[in-house]
Amino acid sequence: MQVWATLAAVGALGAAVCAAQQTPVIESADPTRITVDVLRVNMLFTVMDKKGRFVTDLNKEDFEVIENKRPQTIQEFSAETDLPLRIGMLIDTSNSVRDRFKFEQQAATEFIHGVMNGSRDKAMVVSFSDAAELVSDLVEDPAKVVKSINELRPGGGTALYDAIFYACRDKLSVDQPKYKFRRAIIILSDGDDNLSHYTRDQALEMAQKAEVAIYAISTNVTRDESEGDKVLKYFAKETGGQEYSPFKVEDLEQDFSNIANVLRHQYIILYRPDPLITDGLFHPLTLRVKGQKGLIVYVRPGYYAPKM
Repeated sequence: MQVWATLAAVGALGAAVCAAQQTPVIESADPTRITVDVLRVNMLFTVMDKKGRFVTDLNKEDFEVIENKRPQTIQEFSAETDLPLRIGMLIDTSNSVRDRFKFEQQAATEFIHGVMNGSRDKAMVVSFSDAAELVSDLVEDPAKVVKSINELRPGGGTALYDAIFYACRDKLSVDQPKYKFRRAIIILSDGDDNLSHYTRDQALEMAQKAEVAIYAISTNVTRDESEGDKVLKYFAKETGGQEYSPFKVEDLEQDFSNIANVLRHQYIILYRPDPLITDGLFHPLTLRVKGQKGLIVYVRPGYYAPKM
């Protein structure tokens, strides 16, 4: 696929490289490739206290980044409260969610109306049952997104991993706004995949390379943690997102509201890894608030380095 080839360099940098708006870009002889002259890790994250309240008054000096057991020098820091959003709504339409499906549609449409802000934001809808299907492409018009959600009908199995892989590789990686922005996937599902061609870890790797944070709302209302719940928590934790487990369908509205607030309260840290290793592998890192153990940082646990 030509789009995927176009992303060969930037996509391979994955979560590591600040988007082109942050770093000078050099055109290569191959028109399908883009190379970035300086590697900088771009960490977008949220800080909360133990009561779930946003902490928005921290400064650059309050944070430390550790990679390869070495403190890293933070080159840039900013607190962003209204970043442009690129949202992928991944909605489970399998038979397992049939009894709660209508209310889930209503909660999802209210979320779209509440979170999209004019021409700055784009959202898309991917449904998944026996296969992943693009129902609405990335658009700025919330009415079109809502219409596609309302037209969904449940039935079939569950191809969750395929939906994540497709949304990250073919859509969210491709759209590149000019300025700072936030990519996120919101999953509405029980997490019980039974039909995907891609594995759980392949889906996660694609999400990490695409700089996508995953926010998952479980449709399991039994109060007992299922295997699907564990899968959703895994995706959320490993991408710097969060997982929500409402006890009743009415709680969905509050969970969507919480996600909308998280997406609007972000810090950004950029640094150049020392030492700089370009091996194409995943590099774990630690980002924490110095001297304040009561604060929780929601951030990706690492990045994919480029292969040079």
